[in-house]
Amino acid sequence: MITVLIVDDQAMVRAGLRLILDAEDDIIVIAEAENGEEGVRLARRETPDVVLMDVRMPIMDGLEATRQIIEQVEGTRVIILTTFDSDDYVYGSLRAGASGFLLKEAGGDQLVDAVRIVASGDALIAPSITMRLISEFADRPESAEVKGLDELTDREVEVLGQMAKGLSNAEIGEALFVSETTVKTHVSHILTKLQLRDRVQAVVAAYESGLATPGR
Repeated sequence: MITVLIVDDQAMVRAGLRLILDAEDDIIVIAEAENGEEGVRLARRETPDVVLMDVRMPIMDGLEATRQIIEQVEGTRVIILTTFDSDDYVYGSLRAGASGFLLKEAGGDQLVDAVRIVASGDALIAPSITMRLISEFADRPESAEVKGLDELTDREVEVLGQMAKGLSNAEIGEALFVSETTVKTHVSHILTKLQLRDRVQAVVAAYESGLATPGR
């Protein structure tokens, strides 16, 4: 059973999210919080598998709450769920340690899929968000050093490049003519060598290092 904590300052939004998630046999909402501070406290107490986190909230915003939860609650992963899709929120959320980013306008099926994907240890960003993330690096002349990048094999570099395009493991397998299982193995090796938590961090690292560039 996947346990979920909902953090949002609007009671109606929390109720709607709970209604969608509790209808699934494998997901249960175990707690709700109306601000980031309460969200951190409940995450420490309940240790949910997934936190659905709003961004703009009183007392403590979602970005700071995400940072604290990732640092303090082992095994809990965060999906940023917001009506705002500006570059600042996207990049800030990913740097804070979020494993997923969805707009509140996403359908119920997308929300459920996102919770399952993130709970399984993978990461998810809506396609529109991926494009915004890529554009974030379009005008950056300098690149940052990423530890472990020189340890990647040629094939792993190739897989990382495909990940940076926002492709799933299955899509990468089709593009490189290998099985999805083989792609998963490469992704695992990439994350280990770069000392990263998930594929979202890997995508950020690919663009920050200059390995991947917008339009390539």
